[in-house]
Amino acid sequence: MQLDAVLTREDQLGSALSVSVAEHRRADFAMLLAMLSQDALDFSQFHLPEAQDSEADLSEQALKKELQIGPQRALAPEQFDMLIGQDNAKILAQSTLASLKLQDYLNPEPLVIRDDKTHIPLVVVDNCDIAVRKRLEAIKEGHAKDEKPAMNAAGFYDQIATGQMQSALQLSA
Repeated sequence: MQLDAVLTREDQLGSALSVSVAEHRRADFAMLLAMLSQDALDFSQFHLPEAQDSEADLSEQALKKELQIGPQRALAPEQFDMLIGQDNAKILAQSTLASLKLQDYLNPEPLVIRDDKTHIPLVVVDNCDIAVRKRLEAIKEGHAKDEKPAMNAAGFYDQIATGQMQSALQLSA
């Protein structure tokens, strides 16, 4: 038996080990095993062929497809739509709640009917004070003025430093 290269792993032997066992050649079998490396890191199971790693597609669409995620529910429609969910009563009357849920999962409806961050529902406005309602009406009409009074910070500081403010506070107490 003639070997051309230095043996380190048993996969380099090919079928020589099984041939020597099948032909009852114990000396060849012992010699082949003795020629192998004694280091465990040289064993064949640590030298598996490496696959070509392709760059994984981590885009949102690819991940949704891999995880089988349905369409994303919109927060609000593009245009104002009062008729969102108008067919839900018909679907529920014709079938069950499970089919209504399935319909909603397949074709999700927007969560609100208008896409306006400045819109305040009438129920909220009705619970506000009259002054707040007037301010909201002024803002809505567009002629809201800056209601913060002008303050002379330097004069206020001078009053505190001279004690005028302190005497006024003591008189009111």
